[in-house]
Amino acid sequence: MATSNNSNNSNTTANSDLDSQVNVEDLPITFKVKYIGSEASRGLWGIKYTRRPVDIMVGVAKNLPANKVLPNCDLKVSTSGVQLEIISPKASINNWSYPIDTISYGVQDLVYTRVFAMIVVKDESSPHPFEVHAFVCDSRAMARKLTFALSAAFQDYSRVVKEASGEDQVDVNGATPNDIITPTRQKFAIDLRTPEEIQAGELEQETEA
Repeated sequence: MATSNNSNNSNTTANSDLDSQVNVEDLPITFKVKYIGSEASRGLWGIKYTRRPVDIMVGVAKNLPANKVLPNCDLKVSTSGVQLEIISPKASINNWSYPIDTISYGVQDLVYTRVFAMIVVKDESSPHPFEVHAFVCDSRAMARKLTFALSAAFQDYSRVVKEASGEDQVDVNGATPNDIITPTRQKFAIDLRTPEEIQAGELEQETEA
């Protein structure tokens, strides 16, 4: 009986992922989200660097005074990056963007499964050059689709970088063209595992440790 349930769960996940799939040709895609905010991150890649900041931001959001609400936003994912526009309430600064070459990591949170989080690289001379930005979606499925959308943007950016760099070419200063195109970092990652798969992976690492 348990085997049947596991099989059904796997089929459900597979079907959900098919619904969430996003190709480069599908971009740009706009999602209706609420912007939770940003917190400093201690690293570039991995849910271990987004989990605590997300907990802090969600805690603050849950304790907002009655007269304050999270801003409703249009979040657009395109091959050039992520653009955010605040729809309501009115704000002095109501739109900004995160260029694709400044985003190092994106993931659907494993605890708050409607939350999508990404790490953005600011000025590396800053004391805290990495920031986690978090957004709450209407559903878990939307958060997953948003993750896939950013993955498609990363794939396109990777293709552009490879084409421009001629793969293994190195200039006279020892820097590859890839370094020149992306001065802030030379790697990015997207975690397409489900929250359950991420949780299982974290527990497995703890067991091994």
